[in-house]
Amino acid sequence: MTTQINLFQQVLEEKLYTKRDLKSSIALVSLAGNDYAAYLAGNGTIKSLPAFTTSLIRRLSLNLKHIHCMGVRKVAVMAIEPLGCLPQVSAFTSYPNCSVTGNSIAKFHNQILEKSVQKLNKETKDSVYIKLDIYSAFMAAMKSQEHHPGTSKFKDPLKQCCRGVNSAYSCGDVDKNGAYKYVVCKKTNSAFFWDGVHPTQAGWDAVFSALKSSLHILLG
Repeated sequence: MTTQINLFQQVLEEKLYTKRDLKSSIALVSLAGNDYAAYLAGNGTIKSLPAFTTSLIRRLSLNLKHIHCMGVRKVAVMAIEPLGCLPQVSAFTSYPNCSVTGNSIAKFHNQILEKSVQKLNKETKDSVYIKLDIYSAFMAAMKSQEHHPGTSKFKDPLKQCCRGVNSAYSCGDVDKNGAYKYVVCKKTNSAFFWDGVHPTQAGWDAVFSALKSSLHILLG
C-alpha cells in the first residue's frame, strides 16, 4: 500500500491533478484479508495475531494520514469483512456456519481500526477519516431474505458458485490437458460468493444495498 501511495505522489508531482481536484476528491482505502492470509501462511500463529493486527493498523494509519496530507479532503477506509464466513474457511464445516475464530479476527481488526480513525479525526479536529462498516454490510446481506434489484435471496450464502471438482483444485483450475477442474453454479445471481473469497456481482450489490444508507457522510 505504501508503494501505491508513493506512486500516487509521483502522479501529483507530474501535475496531472490540481489542488482543486484533490480537495473535491474522496480516497477509498481497502485493506482486505490478504495480509492475514500471508501472515498465517508464513508460519504466523493465531496467538500472535493481536500484535500483528496492531502493527498492521499502525502502518495503515500512517498511510491514511499521508493521503490526507497530499491534499485529499476525505479518506474512507474499509473495515475488514467477516473472514470466518469466506467459503475457503466455512468449507471446512461444510458451509452451514461461519468460523467463530475467523470472525473474531475480523472483529478485533475493526475495533482497532475504529480507535485509530477516531484518533486521526481528533488530530485533524474534523471528520476527515471515515470507516466503512463492510463487516456489518456483509452480515446483513448474507442474512437478508429480501429481493434486491438484480439479485435474489441467497439460499446458501456461504457456499461458493465456482469451486474445484475436489479439494485438490480451485475455481479456474485446469489440468495439463486443458480439462476444466472446476464447476460453476447454474444461477450466479443466486450465489453470494463467486469463489472462495470474492462475492458475485449479486453479492456485492446486496452489500452495497446494506451499506448505502451510511455513505452520505462521505459527501458532508
